[in-house]
Amino acid sequence: MSTASVAQAYGRWAPVYDFVFGPVFRRGRSAAIRAAEQVGGRILEVGVGTGISLPDYAASSRLTGVDISEPMLDKARARVARLRLRNVEAIRVGDAEALDFPDEAFDVVVAQYVVSAVPHPRRALDEFARVCRTGGEIVITTRVGAEKGLRKAIEKGLMPVTSRLGFRTDFPFELYTEWALTRPDVRLIERRPLPPLGHFSLVRFTKLATPKGIA
Repeated sequence: MSTASVAQAYGRWAPVYDFVFGPVFRRGRSAAIRAAEQVGGRILEVGVGTGISLPDYAASSRLTGVDISEPMLDKARARVARLRLRNVEAIRVGDAEALDFPDEAFDVVVAQYVVSAVPHPRRALDEFARVCRTGGEIVITTRVGAEKGLRKAIEKGLMPVTSRLGFRTDFPFELYTEWALTRPDVRLIERRPLPPLGHFSLVRFTKLATPKGIA
């Protein structure tokens, strides 16, 4: 997977994304929005896509959405204009692995079904932590691969196909726990299975103050 190939893949998905994935991810979207609004304030949604989540945030939330795919963003901008979502501050091109925002710029970073779709997931997680303020949260909905058995074998076998479609099927939860162990400024505070069939999870991290003596 490369950034360019992911952008191309989601550009192809743009015309049908809401129809194909909207119902599947509906409950995950709702869970992520509820979690984000427990903190509130300035919210960055990475991988905003067609903007399908934006109308469901409270009017008091100040939203910025970024995505790697211009065709997806065209859909998001049209949705914002059509629904007059005045709490959306910006919709712009952005790479999850190299966010163009200053440190601690947002109260919450939301990434829905994004981390398993980027070429270098740990780089994206580092960026989420960088732009999240101390005391804020990183809220992720994510595919979680099977740890063993037939499902794991199928997911691994599908990887060459699904990578071309813009996402991974073989994606272990250990990626998150191992990443958190390298970050003294983040702590995992929730992992909750999401439908359908528990193949997805809501994952929340809180951003901690950096311990003294650690840059």
